[in-house]
Amino acid sequence: MADTLFCYHCRMHHPKEEMRSIMTKAGKRYRCKKSIEATKKGREERDAYGREVTAMNRAEAQSRARILASSMGAAAAAATTTGT
Repeated sequence: MADTLFCYHCRMHHPKEEMRSIMTKAGKRYRCKKSIEATKKGREERDAYGREVTAMNRAEAQSRARILASSMGAAAAAATTTGT
């Protein structure tokens, strides 16, 4: 991942060539060209892009929650069988 940067807008890694440096109150951050171009389009297209990003973020969060739940379930089962 050395050739990628994290986009603070869509919360994904992209190749460096697809990123732009943005100065924010918190300091320098990177944003992908796709998200920057999406803000220049009409409201309907921006909303569609926002829904797409939201769906990706939601799917990733649900996946992480399932992984965490399954690992916690395995730990609980192990603790039950060992008596601790």
